[in-house]
Amino acid sequence: MPESMHASSRFVSRLTRQTLALILAGGRGSRLQKLTEWRAKPAVPFGGKFRIIDFPLSNCVNSGIRQVGVLTQYKADSLIRHIQQGWGFLRGELGEFIDIMPAQQRLQESWYAGTADAVYQNLDIIRQRDPEFIMILAGDHVYKMDYGLMLAYHVERKADLTIGCMEVPLADAKAFGVMQMDEEQRIRKFVEKPSDPPPMPNRPDHAAASMGIYIFNTAFLFEQLIKDADTPGSNHDFGMDIIPQVIQKYRVFAYRFRNAQSGVQAYWRDVGTVDSYWAANMELIGVDPELNLYDQEWPIWTYQAQTPPAKFVFDDDDRRGMAVDSMVSGGCIISGAEVRHSLLFSNVRVNSFSRVLDSVILPDVNIGRHCRITRAVIDKGCSIPPNTVIGENLVDDRKRFYVSPEGIVLVTPDCLGQRLHFHR
Repeated sequence: MPESMHASSRFVSRLTRQTLALILAGGRGSRLQKLTEWRAKPAVPFGGKFRIIDFPLSNCVNSGIRQVGVLTQYKADSLIRHIQQGWGFLRGELGEFIDIMPAQQRLQESWYAGTADAVYQNLDIIRQRDPEFIMILAGDHVYKMDYGLMLAYHVERKADLTIGCMEVPLADAKAFGVMQMDEEQRIRKFVEKPSDPPPMPNRPDHAAASMGIYIFNTAFLFEQLIKDADTPGSNHDFGMDIIPQVIQKYRVFAYRFRNAQSGVQAYWRDVGTVDSYWAANMELIGVDPELNLYDQEWPIWTYQAQTPPAKFVFDDDDRRGMAVDSMVSGGCIISGAEVRHSLLFSNVRVNSFSRVLDSVILPDVNIGRHCRITRAVIDKGCSIPPNTVIGENLVDDRKRFYVSPEGIVLVTPDCLGQRLHFHR
């Protein structure tokens, strides 16, 4: 990229003002087991006070993209309420908005059949916005990224489509769209979730994986969506259908997601399994985590519940309220209990003589007296009975809860017989 173009913030800001971002937030995320039984994956809490959707939304706002549509479908109630409560600060008078675009059978009598179909069914709404570029984003990944730099790359390459990519170990690449590029980063081959992923020429133990971030020229996107909708047998999916069809005939480039200062690959997590979700939350507790939530230059915005400060009470030898190597959110009360290397979301109460170790405790959880919780994820609203032991005997835990391949115990209200949701 020419230096003058790369350095011009005005050039980038013009591009971001002409961009509509569409966040695909309709997926269930079934690999998260019962964490997504009553909520869409983008609505799953993360990082002590956020939800996963806050990360792509914050990236849009911080990048200067202030026209955003969030496409919802599966059990979207908590997601919709979160966006309404926490993301209503944009100014409509300035053409700024975050619109919720639920599946509503606008063009046909069916729900969204795939990622491409989700956008296709909203073509009439998108046309009214008249953007020059359309950025398609996944609503269920955790990362910080300046989309303006990717837009500038897209324009400088005169691309029809640009795909964000990163290097992943070959063993993990089966879960992604995998691409092969030439020396100019032009994509020559793209395979969605291959059983035998093609390796990178310079790193045979890694593959170039799609991040689910696409930038399209608007007219080109419309053309491809209409063509795909008219194709019998199509899955109506970007990775399975549209991208493989366009790479030979059109200019499709890969944008490597790297740290602007160091040039190394930047932080990005697909928290799609209980193990990866637990691990990504645990990373935040470290002294110098790769994802810096304290970065004032790139804040993560969210709905801020009005809670009192966290409180730690009792200082007796056998009953001391304390937390070590942990993150504790507002509204929490550690009452004569011990919390170590754990992350507590808002309004968690841990009662006397209990111990929480290596665990992620979601909002509004009450842990009774004399409990021992180890390597667990406790879902929102759980009330853990006194004397409960979790995470020490996985054979017993499997009889009541979900235990992940790496031994993380997922506890939800339903597992405890505490029905927070009723069908009738």
